[in-house]
Amino acid sequence: MRRSKQQLPDIEAKEILRTATNGVLSLVDSDGKPYGVPMSFIYDGEDAVYFHCALSGRKIDCIKNNPNACFTIVSQDDIHPERFTTYFRSVIATGTVHILEDRGEMIESLRMLSAKYAPGIDCEPEIEKGINRVLILKFVIESLTGKEAVELTKANH
Repeated sequence: MRRSKQQLPDIEAKEILRTATNGVLSLVDSDGKPYGVPMSFIYDGEDAVYFHCALSGRKIDCIKNNPNACFTIVSQDDIHPERFTTYFRSVIATGTVHILEDRGEMIESLRMLSAKYAPGIDCEPEIEKGINRVLILKFVIESLTGKEAVELTKANH
């Protein structure tokens, strides 16, 4: 990172992954064209992010062609026009995306997604009803970098 003083400690970058509700998964299609898609997700607390999606589509075509990916989250974006700047906090993860085949891991990831997005609601009937109509994508994180605006760095440290 060019401005290393603005780099977030790993624990803070992982906290953004844990608490954010959406990000952009960036892929490359078979023609070498970039494709970014906003996604809800769940972070496993270690080295993986899980997404659920339809059984087919451009995203799946991209992954089958090239599993390399980038996942970006902006967790803070406060515009300060009088200073011509934005106070931001963001995370960029790079890695590979895989379509899960293991039913047990699929069900567990759907339970984690449900706990995050529908806390306190019994998700088992919905999982059982929909498990054969969704794909679960596992994004294995190879690198993770968090960054914040210099103004936040000065204020927080």
